Amino acid sequence: MTYTLLHHTGCSTSRKGLALLQENGVEPEVRKYMNAGEALSVGELKDIAEKMGAASPRDFLREKDAAKFDIPDDLPDEKLYEAMADNPRLIQRPIGIKGGKAALGRPIEKLLEVK
Repeated sequence: MTYTLLHHTGCSTSRKGLALLQENGVEPEVRKYMNAGEALSVGELKDIAEKMGAASPRDFLREKDAAKFDIPDDLPDEKLYEAMADNPRLIQRPIGIKGGKAALGRPIEKLLEVK
């Protein structure tokens, strides 16, 4: 089963997460979701939330970017998924996915929970 890492090369935590996986013998398929050709759909975001056991997309929302892009605190989940799909900067990273499990790499050691 393939381990997929949602990765942003411009994020130091994401780079550290990738390095940690590699140090532990995991060579993930890296998905650079910030690139237009690798962007996540609303359906994929919902699937990730389910695999994480997340109650809401807010569980993996980058709060500081949400404030920067004027995402209101009371935005319904469906609209938030749409906003995250339209603007991937709103998605917290890195996220590791394997099979039916996913984990937000905050702290990065959580990525090892799905290997």
